[in-house]
Formats: sequence, C-alpha cells, structure tokens
Amino acid sequence: MSIPKTALKESGGTPNAGPRGLGLTPEFAVDPFAAENSQRALLNILEDFAAEKSGLERGQRAVFNILEDFDAEKAGMEGAQRAVLNILDDFSEEKSRLEETQRAVLNILDDFETGKNRVEQANQQLKSEVEERKRAEERTLRVNREVVAANKELEAFSYSVSHDLRSPLRGIDGFSLALLEEYGDKLDEEGKDYLRRVRAGTQRMGILIDDLLSLSRVTRLEIRLGRTNLGIIARNILAELQKLDPERRVEFRTEEGIEAFTDSHLITIALENLLGNAWKFTSKQESALIEFGTTRCDGELTFYVRDNGAGFDPAYAHQLFGAFQRLHDKDDFPGTGVGLATVQRIIHRQGGRIWAESAVDQGATFYFTLPETTHGGLNDA
Repeated sequence: MSIPKTALKESGGTPNAGPRGLGLTPEFAVDPFAAENSQRALLNILEDFAAEKSGLERGQRAVFNILEDFDAEKAGMEGAQRAVLNILDDFSEEKSRLEETQRAVLNILDDFETGKNRVEQANQQLKSEVEERKRAEERTLRVNREVVAANKELEAFSYSVSHDLRSPLRGIDGFSLALLEEYGDKLDEEGKDYLRRVRAGTQRMGILIDDLLSLSRVTRLEIRLGRTNLGIIARNILAELQKLDPERRVEFRTEEGIEAFTDSHLITIALENLLGNAWKFTSKQESALIEFGTTRCDGELTFYVRDNGAGFDPAYAHQLFGAFQRLHDKDDFPGTGVGLATVQRIIHRQGGRIWAESAVDQGATFYFTLPETTHGGLNDA
C-alpha cells in the first residue's frame, strides 16, 4: 500500500526515506510493520470486496436467470391461459351445440309422441274397420249362403218345371199340326194362321225350356278341369254352323294353339253360344268376319270372340248377361236371351270373367278369362 503524496509533502520528506530521512519527530514516526499490516488488511478488504463483487455478480446473473426463467414461465402460463381460454371457447360452442341437439331431441320426442298418438288413433280406427269388415264379411257369407241355397232351389224348380212343361207343349204342338193336316180344308186362312201361330209359340216355348234346362244343367254339372285346345273346338263349331247354312260367305280367323286349363264340355257350350251369336248377328253382312283369339288385358291372358255384325248399344251392355234379356228385336234376330247368361255362369264357375265391347252396326267383341294355372278357383254360382 503506498502513502499518499500529500502526507509526504506535509512531512517534508521524500518517499522511500526512512524514519530518519523523513524528518519526523519520534512521536510521529511510522511503524513500518503496522503499515504493512494495514496494507495487507486493505488488500484483504479489496480481495473480499472483489469476491463479494463476484458473488454479487453471480447473484445478479442468477437473478437474471430467474427473471428469464420467470419470463419463460410467464410466457408458458400465458400460452396455457390462452389454451384454457380456447378450451373454454370450444366448451361454450360445444355446450351450444349440445343445447341445440337437446332441443332437437326434445322436438323429435314431441313429434314422436304426436306420431305415436296418431298411430294409436289410426290403429284404433283400423281395428274398428277390421271389426266392421268382419261383421260385413259374416253378413256377406250369410247372404251368399242364402243366395246359393235359393239358387239351388230355383234351379231345381226350373229343372222340374221345364220337364213338366215339355209334355203339354208337345201335346199342343202335336194337336195343332193334326188340325192343320186333317182339318185344314175345313178352316179358313185366318184359322190356319192361328194354328200356325200356336205351333210357332209352342216351338219357341220348347226352345226356351231347352235353354233353361241347359242353364240349369251347367250349374249342376261337376267341373272336370284339363288342358283343352280351344282353337280346335272353335273351328269344329264354325264348321257345323257352315253346314247348316252353306250359302253364307263367312271368313273365320283363329290363332293356332289356343289352349286353356278348363272343363272341355262346359267351354264347348260357352263357345257354341258365343260363336253362334256371332254367326247370327253377322247374317245381314255380305262379307261376314268372325275371329277367335287371345290378347292381354291388365297382364292377364284373355280370350275373345269378335265379329263385324250388328253390334249393340254399349249403354245397355250391363243387360247382356241377364237371363231373358234381349237387345234386338226377335223378328230381326231370333233367340231366347238365355245363351249369354249360360256363358257367364260357365265362365264364373271356373273363376273367370266375361265382358263385351261394341257399338251399333260396328260389330261386337266378347272377352273372357280363365285361370292360367292348374289350380284355378271354382265357384258354384
């Protein structure tokens, strides 16, 4: 440690002078050992100061590091806070969606309850309708049984009456013919005309009885189903009709291979009536045309008999198949009005349908169906 120059100047000595050289009085003489001790103490203080300074600097750096860590932690906390806020925002949105979903579910439940009530009402109404339908079916079955029984009684009565009428009719016709042959010379023309009218009436009555018997017979006959070639039957019927009136010019067209699963005897009776009507109602045509073929109506195999004859007014088509119903004058086209009723009964008994289309002077077409399988439903009516 150096002595300050001011102290030297005040003492009048020079630096590095000994005690003597300093001109100091003994009481002011400096102890060199004390000075060295002081210097060493001061150096120790400075070293301690430097060490303290280093410690302070390390503490400062540690504080700086802590502050830096704190900033990083703060940034992390801020990031975490932002994440939490984002999560809360997402939670709020999810909550809103859940609330909307809940409201939608509640609406669905309300609609379901409303629909359930409507279904229950519809079920109750359906149940009532089913019960009413069952009652109606029972009534219908009861009425059908009564009708079937009545029809059977009526058929039996018709059959019996027809047989009972045959004998007196033959007697009337026979005696009328005997009068004309044996007593004709004693009768004037008016008397002869009366007898001829009596005979014509009895003969027509005989034909009517035969038709009634035929109608009753087709209802009573047992049905025997089998594969039947309708085209051959139709051609045979037309050949017989041609033999009865060979002078007529009639063109007949039929498809090849027309077959059906039907009762051959009953279907022959039906075709005889249908083709016989076509032959009759084309009698006033110079070039008559009669067709027999098949077509499809609503996807169902349908047979038809078509002609270019007199036709009929379609407004009266509903009367065609009633017994004793006639749409033409008997003088123009003779007949009893039972033939089509017989045809309808035959077709219905085999589970088929029959209908007709026509216009006046434009011919007529009669359609009928038969079950296409080997297990067609059969009816007694």
